[in-house]
Amino acid sequence: MNNRKMIIASTSTVHGSGYLEYLLDELKVFFKGTSELIFIPYARPSGITHDDYTARAASVFEKIGIAVKGLHEFDDPVDAIRKAEAVFTGGGNTFLLVSQLYRFMVMEPLRESIFAGMKYLGSSAGSNITGLTMQTTNDMPIIYPSSFKTIGAIPFNLNPHYLDPIEGNTHMGETRETRINEFHTLNSQPVVGLREGSWLQVEGETITLKGDLSARIFEKGKPAYELPAGSVVIF
Repeated sequence: MNNRKMIIASTSTVHGSGYLEYLLDELKVFFKGTSELIFIPYARPSGITHDDYTARAASVFEKIGIAVKGLHEFDDPVDAIRKAEAVFTGGGNTFLLVSQLYRFMVMEPLRESIFAGMKYLGSSAGSNITGLTMQTTNDMPIIYPSSFKTIGAIPFNLNPHYLDPIEGNTHMGETRETRINEFHTLNSQPVVGLREGSWLQVEGETITLKGDLSARIFEKGKPAYELPAGSVVIF
């Protein structure tokens, strides 16, 4: 069964706007009929507490009439995920997020709920985990998760916050494209580089690139190429 309903966003905040502000009109439509949402705060950007991170998310969803409760507030997180109308996983550190999802045994229930039709929103790290593995994250390995395997709700990997090389920049470190090419020396799955302000809209079998920008697509053994905004993502 594949009843996926997902928004997979590169970021929660674009330059010059507040938290999730650029997506708010989309979220009003996407979450129509939803009264309550579970927020997964495990990624803890800048070390924010679970409570404070949940409060940040709740302040946004309050604007569209949706109540928010943090997954950390439930005695049985597995049961909470299985009963959830909708889930939002926020950004932060993907290693920490994946570690906690395995610790509390919610990775597989989350996958099952998504394929059964539960609405899912992810941003940054919360988007990374929708792919096959977390191995194309930009984050530092601050903790060692039990596995790099993630939800697999989409049949490829993501690189949120994808950055293009800046012409004339004297920085000598590796570009994102170089890092993803390194990934492909040992791994075969495609990688979608999502630029800031872009997101993937998933409806059942269809995955569509939304926003104003193209995405950078990497397939093992092929030159990288651009996928225009509005395109369906197919490999």
